[in-house]
Amino acid sequence: MAEASGPFRVLLTVRVKAGMAADFEKVWAQGSAEVTAQPANLGHALARSALEDDVYYVVSDWTDREAFLEFESSPGHVRHREKLHPYREGGSLAMMQVLEGAR
Repeated sequence: MAEASGPFRVLLTVRVKAGMAADFEKVWAQGSAEVTAQPANLGHALARSALEDDVYYVVSDWTDREAFLEFESSPGHVRHREKLHPYREGGSLAMMQVLEGAR
């Protein structure tokens, strides 16, 4: 396995219930400051699919896997996920180690 040379990246794909996109975006933004306040968070972003209606992507970078998993199970993050749950119809989570990157 290749040695880690970059951040630990998380990609969350979210399918939002029809007609609830604006509310989902608003609630997501309200929880954004909690994520970026984490010392191990290197940044995160919300993107809307250009190909599929009501599909969003959340990308976040972390110093390492353990720090992300600690945040993922924290009471504050669990509460935020519960606030987003009414808008979600489904989704998936991918976790990866960034090996190389270019600007």
